[in-house]
Amino acid sequence: MGVISIRFNSDEEKILKKLSDYFHEDRSALIKKSLVDLYENVLDLNTITRYEEREKKKKVSFTTAEDILKN
Repeated sequence: MGVISIRFNSDEEKILKKLSDYFHEDRSALIKKSLVDLYENVLDLNTITRYEEREKKKKVSFTTAEDILKN
């Protein structure tokens, strides 16, 4: 496992402390969770982009709840 040194300014340090106290998590865990959240956002944006591209090509269709229940 790698170790990374991160430099925070005083405002960033205060924010990290408040989040640590609020979520009852250590600082390292908060930073890791933030990375995972950011990565999930990137994946979500990629999915949205692919959907919008398909939508422009008229390759998107929708199924009603009634149709789902019929099958």
